Amino acid sequence: MSPRSPSPAAAPVARLGDLAALRAQVRAWRASGEGVALVPTMGALHAGHLALVRQAQASCRRVVASIFVNPTQFGPSEDFSRYPRDTERDIALLAQAGADAAYLPDVAAMYPPGFSTTVTVAGLDAELCGPIRPGHFAGVATVVTKLLLQCLPDRAMFGEKDYQQLQVIRRAVRDLDVPVVIEGVPTVREEDGLALSSRNVFLAEAERRAAPAMHAVLREVAEAVRGGAGTAPALAAGRARLAAAGFGPVQYLTVSDAETLAPLDRVAGPARVLAAAYLGRTRLIDNVAV
Repeated sequence: MSPRSPSPAAAPVARLGDLAALRAQVRAWRASGEGVALVPTMGALHAGHLALVRQAQASCRRVVASIFVNPTQFGPSEDFSRYPRDTERDIALLAQAGADAAYLPDVAAMYPPGFSTTVTVAGLDAELCGPIRPGHFAGVATVVTKLLLQCLPDRAMFGEKDYQQLQVIRRAVRDLDVPVVIEGVPTVREEDGLALSSRNVFLAEAERRAAPAMHAVLREVAEAVRGGAGTAPALAAGRARLAAAGFGPVQYLTVSDAETLAPLDRVAGPARVLAAAYLGRTRLIDNVAV
């Protein structure tokens, strides 16, 4: 499969409104010998999503981006109704980034009457966001498995900002023998270090100024434990700094194994420093490699 050369002008994005249209388009591309990459999104696109599209273009001739705000990954007290939606803007951005098609399923099609199957990745949902957001990763794993099987791309792109989600998806694909390569794409950040997120629009002006402290703390913790020192002192100092910057509650700040996500007292192999905390009413997450 060969990647595509960037186009100097934005081409129209095909709108695929249902599963039959998606499969017909993918079938036509494959008949021409073209590889296909999928970029699953919930819309409210930003530069981080467009980086996924560019990474997809680097490996496959054709790129589909799905836009679907998945209700099953939101808890009863979470912001499903507040999640920003602007499909026309999203499609314009996809055109600028060079995506070939936007897959736009609706909730009734993804979860028809009688739908009763759930994909659960045991173990990886036991840490970090799992206990805080019960059912979230089952919702993620289920919808992503459906999207992968609906499209059957060669590759699918996911951002490393949602690192636990990335590991859950990798495990589900591996365990279920889904014939798709999952690629993690590095987090895209503002100049001051804040990880791009659709939820950043909810930050008040003062909160936005304070928000980069999370990335700074993660980097400090990573540096402190990289040489093999115990993680506890670095994490205690990091929590104090987050609190001083206005974050609260801090749901977790931890050093975890990069694959299993088990918390580590000391680092002896690949690891990540991960955090989730509220800044005002907005929940922010981020992580860095050790």
